[in-house]
Amino acid sequence: MPPKTTYVIDFNDRLRSDVTENQVDTTPRDDWNHKIELAQEMLPLISRLHREHNAVTSIHGRLLIGLTDIEIIKAHRYARRIVEKELPLDETLPILRELVEMDLGTASIDLGHLAHLYKESDQQDLRAFLEEQLAEVVGTSSELEGRDVVLYGFGRIGRLLARILIAREATYGGVRLRAVVVRKKGDEDIVKRASLLRRDSVHGAFNGTITVDRENDLIWANGTPIQMIYADSPSEIDYTQYGIDNAIVVDNTGAWRDRDGLSRHLESKGVDRVLLTAPGKGDIPNIVYGINQDMIGDDKILSAASCTTNGITPVLKVINDRYGVVHGHVETVHSYTNDQNLADNFHKGPRRGRAAGLNMVLTETGAAKAVSKALPEFAGKLTGNAIRVPTPDVSMAVINLELEQQVDKDEVNNFLRRVSTDSELRQQIDYIHSPEVVSTDLLGSTHAGVVDGLATIASGNHLVLYVWYDNEYGYSNQVVRVVEDIAGVRPKIYPARKAPAEIQ
Repeated sequence: MPPKTTYVIDFNDRLRSDVTENQVDTTPRDDWNHKIELAQEMLPLISRLHREHNAVTSIHGRLLIGLTDIEIIKAHRYARRIVEKELPLDETLPILRELVEMDLGTASIDLGHLAHLYKESDQQDLRAFLEEQLAEVVGTSSELEGRDVVLYGFGRIGRLLARILIAREATYGGVRLRAVVVRKKGDEDIVKRASLLRRDSVHGAFNGTITVDRENDLIWANGTPIQMIYADSPSEIDYTQYGIDNAIVVDNTGAWRDRDGLSRHLESKGVDRVLLTAPGKGDIPNIVYGINQDMIGDDKILSAASCTTNGITPVLKVINDRYGVVHGHVETVHSYTNDQNLADNFHKGPRRGRAAGLNMVLTETGAAKAVSKALPEFAGKLTGNAIRVPTPDVSMAVINLELEQQVDKDEVNNFLRRVSTDSELRQQIDYIHSPEVVSTDLLGSTHAGVVDGLATIASGNHLVLYVWYDNEYGYSNQVVRVVEDIAGVRPKIYPARKAPAEIQ
């Protein structure tokens, strides 16, 4: 009698139906204890590599900085998504031992990818292999020249940007959050602002310590002094009075979205560049990191587009390059935002005056048109709408496409999975394949968008993709990537990845 099929769901929720009773993996206690011993040996090596070389390590994109021994084991298990089996710690520990002895500069080094490449190579000398793979960063400086960053506004996106910038400065250096500009709302303003940074109903507690210096209008976050500047307009501010110069101002208020309005920031002493966290109007370049950051150039005013534009543009780019897009429609199912009313009340926009927590609200999105500012080849090819739903964060884009050629669901999914792990867009596009994933599972995703492979529909030349995106945190990570690029301090990732067009 043949063995019955057993369904096994691993930590990454990948459903595998090809496992029989006799093939189910088990982990004996002695094997677990061995993994713990290896992970505990890795911890000081990871810390030393970071401290002495300003190099951070990851396992297929999952950073190992600040993790526990068990979290390191889970990161190795995560490799099953990429190479179909758990990555043994015995394969990455020797790499770490060699890395700490090498003369490395600032870099982001993927141990999982290095281990995979080494196993596939014919080389026997691990040190020689690593020196070849990391040749660009061997003997380079581990110091990054700092660049001042100012947040103009401190709402949902502003506070998440603050959290990420503080963490990035501790990880690499380079970008330095120096100040936040807001309108003062009472004597307790700075205390309340600090409290909102410390506690977040959606994203949880701040990872660290926060104290307030009311006398000097300072918020100290993990040792970083953040100057609170109270002003009603940019024209009132001289940043050099606070020791801030050549700064990048990130405007997350949305008060101005055209070049004339945003130019007010450039009139403030100490400001060099301006980045808007909303779609820019007119000739302002809309930058989707990973797609068109080469447009940044010397332009003083830039836009990081919208969360939805960032969520869908990378996926649209790779699909168009591989299959050709004739026409498409994007329907976004979007969490409610601060511009909606909590209870029914007057709102200048259609339908948005109705209670956000009680209704699905059909509204407009400019994301479909905004895609063409990042990808001109999509001009006139996309339409779009949005439905606001009663959830606080994580949204979904349903991308309905007519293609130039016929497609197969499995081939499309395999291509997108490979893009998410092996290509230059692995920080923008993620891929999941689970029958149990819901929106809260994507909370905290650092990717621009996450393709839900089980939901993919392909019929002839018709393709429907479902793309999740954390419209707050994922988008904020994209904004910080643009900030680091403007500042010229974005660390390179090693080993180098392929262009999506090279993925087979």
